[in-house]
Amino acid sequence: MQQGETRQPLVANQEALERIFHRPENEHSRMVLTKYMNQILFGLHDFLRENVGITEEIPLKTLSERFMSSRIAHSPVKKLTEVISEIIEELAPHAVNVSSPYFVGHMTSAIPFFMVHLNTIVTALNQNPVKLETSKVVSVYERQVLAKVHRLIFNRDEAFYQAHVQKPESTLGSFVEDGTLANLTALWVARNRLFPPSAGMAGVEQEGLAAAMGDRGIRRVRVLVSELCHYSIRKAAGVLGLGNSAVVPIAVDQNNRMSIPALRDTLAALRRDPETAVLAVIGIAGTTETGTVDPLGAIADLCREYGVHFHVDAAWGGPVLLSQRYGGLLQGIEKADSVTIDGHKQFYLPMSNGMVYFRDPAAMDAVAYHANYINRPGSVDLGIRSLVGSRSATALVLGSALDIMGAGGYALLIDHGIETARKFAALIRRRPMFELVTAPELNILTYRLVPEEYRDTGKGMSAEALARRTEALNRINVQLQRLQREAGNSFVSRTTLRRAGRPDTVVLRSVIMNPRTTPEILEAVLDEQEQIYRQRIAGVAECDPGWSGAMDA
Repeated sequence: MQQGETRQPLVANQEALERIFHRPENEHSRMVLTKYMNQILFGLHDFLRENVGITEEIPLKTLSERFMSSRIAHSPVKKLTEVISEIIEELAPHAVNVSSPYFVGHMTSAIPFFMVHLNTIVTALNQNPVKLETSKVVSVYERQVLAKVHRLIFNRDEAFYQAHVQKPESTLGSFVEDGTLANLTALWVARNRLFPPSAGMAGVEQEGLAAAMGDRGIRRVRVLVSELCHYSIRKAAGVLGLGNSAVVPIAVDQNNRMSIPALRDTLAALRRDPETAVLAVIGIAGTTETGTVDPLGAIADLCREYGVHFHVDAAWGGPVLLSQRYGGLLQGIEKADSVTIDGHKQFYLPMSNGMVYFRDPAAMDAVAYHANYINRPGSVDLGIRSLVGSRSATALVLGSALDIMGAGGYALLIDHGIETARKFAALIRRRPMFELVTAPELNILTYRLVPEEYRDTGKGMSAEALARRTEALNRINVQLQRLQREAGNSFVSRTTLRRAGRPDTVVLRSVIMNPRTTPEILEAVLDEQEQIYRQRIAGVAECDPGWSGAMDA
């Protein structure tokens, strides 16, 4: 409100609704909106740097106390100008500036500035690809975008894509909200194809899992996946009625990749049990914790030998296929039956964008649904074969980004992330206070701070002594990560690596995907960590025998 202006009561009536629904409230409102949107549309990263901190050093409890009201007022309480100003001036400073080159801890990073323009247009058009009548040409365009990414993954010949890209009966893939729903969709399709209709049963989708298993004489269903799998796999097993115990973790080798001998032994053992069926084997192209890629080609060969659905969770690593230099790290993905990719990860799209692709264009027939008012039999609606219903036309954003960036532009981002992660690993190795725990295969690595008094390798230690040493280092690294996060200058995440026969190990986890992140910035992150340890942790730990390191979230 401008100085000297008398505030008039805000009311909810037809006149006010007409005004705020169709246009800015007044010229002042237009100016405020233009001021901020101009900064965001044409100077996104400068705007974020000036208005959003990595995080403010303020307790969540203090923030939560500001947002305790749970009543919706009958009359309006704020004008648009006030709402915008409040978001920018009061909320944004306490949000997380994931675009900062010092934010290197999660799979969420800066987006190109033009993504805001594209997302704005998508919002304004408000197309709903579930139904041709609410999207029309957007559905046709979405099919083309799906075909482009399908070709990137499976690389079928030109005749295949000419036959299927716009064929109503074919479904090369589906947009969903995120990787979790994409993995769920893949396993949903695999489940329904494992238990199709038979002479005495209408199929699992209609009669349920118990009836389908009983019809086949099956008592157990199993999904095999690396012990480093994303927790969405367990979620999917729960939703599909299999239960979390259906997910069988396969041991990893010294490089954190699925052990092929262990997988072979498990498949052989399960085949000997006539009451157990293997629903799918899942290979990971970019594990969440360490960024490693399972031996996809070898897994695919075993799946074909045993007649098992092979799914690849490439939510993180899928876009690496765009890199001529590093795309070979995903060799074997083209043999998969289904593949998950997250657009809001290394395609650098805004939240939320997930995708699932199938080698067989008829695979998703196993999950087709129809309704009289929408997705009628014989129609070309994309919602017929999809887990989600109404959704945003995010294909417009991805397709436009592919045109703007090209494979070469994306490759530059991918290559930078991988090569900078390798340089970061070299920096860690050169600094005595740090220990590299998992070297980067893609652009994720883990490490931990190890003070001088703990630098014994553990050789010759009793199991009890090794456990005490690990626990002490775990407390130090938990505290270090928390203090660095609260300081708000830079950010790395942390995780706990759990391996059979080894103590649980807390590590600092770094994800390099911001093109502005340089080795010099990463050196500064390590400098800050050393300083935090010396000034905030070492003295406390030495003076207080009961210090626990606050093993909190």
